[in-house]
Amino acid sequence: MKLSKLLEKLDYTVLSGSKDIEINNLAYDSRKVEPGDVFVCLKGYNVDAHKFAQSAVEKGAFAIVLSDELELANVTVIKVDDTRKALAYMSASFFGYPAEEMISIALTGTKGKTTTASMIHSILEHSGIKTGTIGTLGIVIGDKIYKTNNTTPESFEIQQSLRRMVNEGCKAFVIEASSLGLKWHRTDAIYFDYGVFTNFSHDHIGDSEHATLEEYLDCKKLLFKQCKLGIINKDSEVYEAVAADALCPIETFGFTGECDVTASQGELTRRPGFLGVSFTVGGYDNYRVNVGVPGKFNIYNALAAISVCRHCGADVSAVLAGLENVKVKGRVEPVPVSDDFTLLIDYAHNALSMENVLTTLRQYNPNRLITMFGAGGDRPKIRRYEMGEISGNLSDLSVITEDNSRFEDVMDIIEDIKTGISKTDGKYVVVPNRKDAIRYCINNAQKGDIIVLAGKGHEDYQEIKGVKYHMDERELIAEIIAENN
Repeated sequence: MKLSKLLEKLDYTVLSGSKDIEINNLAYDSRKVEPGDVFVCLKGYNVDAHKFAQSAVEKGAFAIVLSDELELANVTVIKVDDTRKALAYMSASFFGYPAEEMISIALTGTKGKTTTASMIHSILEHSGIKTGTIGTLGIVIGDKIYKTNNTTPESFEIQQSLRRMVNEGCKAFVIEASSLGLKWHRTDAIYFDYGVFTNFSHDHIGDSEHATLEEYLDCKKLLFKQCKLGIINKDSEVYEAVAADALCPIETFGFTGECDVTASQGELTRRPGFLGVSFTVGGYDNYRVNVGVPGKFNIYNALAAISVCRHCGADVSAVLAGLENVKVKGRVEPVPVSDDFTLLIDYAHNALSMENVLTTLRQYNPNRLITMFGAGGDRPKIRRYEMGEISGNLSDLSVITEDNSRFEDVMDIIEDIKTGISKTDGKYVVVPNRKDAIRYCINNAQKGDIIVLAGKGHEDYQEIKGVKYHMDERELIAEIIAENN
């Protein structure tokens, strides 16, 4: 492909060489540069790739795209104002603008993006619309999962994945647009059909993320400058601020009658193998839905999903089936074991997330709430104390075990957890091996118990002494059941 084609939607200056040369591929990591590539010098918080431009030339790059002044010889040099924006538009061109061939949906907000994405995926799939997703769980196309380093991957990976989705028959895609993904232009070059705002709370403030809460919100609001229709939670405290800056028409969802899609009569629901919530949909239509994810806060996520999918051709039957059968990998994910008790896998791996999930599960009035968890090694000890105290206060029984001990001794981590749990009256047992701990939970479960295996969620590895060993809790559960039989 000619370099000029890659640059067709950008403002740029040719500092040297020719824009009419043929380019083999795009690269933004100098270690991956191959002869014939164009190297884009990205600036990150810790690394400025301009430092590696000469190395890219020496590896055979035909062109360098930069924003700073550099002395480079025997190579085409293109200057742009923002190399991250340039990479996004160049990647879109390189892969043939795949987003334009699908229904495009982007989700932003502090919480709920992964769950809402799974709900939209489930509804659209029940409508016969093959849908890919990009987010915390990775890039998901059909039954294939491609792991990513960030909730919102770099723009090149996004466009590459979208082309793969089109090639594999997807007619829609959903992406979790994180604040940093929007800030760093990773979703640029996509004009989304639908942008969704879930909620907003204090998070991601720090040197490597956002300087202030105001900047964090401003980055979230960027989504509504690049979509055709904005769908916003009207009950959010920042609704007015988000809607005021939007450059697109706005629709709303929430519990108030003024919204386009409303919820009322929300109730927790429980039956063998099912923890969820039900509510009545109002506004554009009127019907009752069951959602297969526990917690009343998930009514908002379901409303967001309904608000999008009603524009995508999903009828009521698809909404009903999609929401009742939705599964969010690693997010209070039920694993069928017995009709007598409920076994869940959840990613809760710090005190706040553990408190949230245990408080939610308490609302279902279990016979006992049993929490199996560990804590990560090479992390502040205060986190272990806090997790122990939270579980001790909210669980009827804590089963303390291992979780990514890294370069620390498992028993030292467990002692720290016990320091926290000793501040409570909570009962606990210690089972250092995680598979043995799961077996203990299953074999000692009583009728009506809710058991949550916390910490790993969607992860399929255990990190010990610098090595990641394969370990999927779903597989461990299956092995234990087979061994018991």
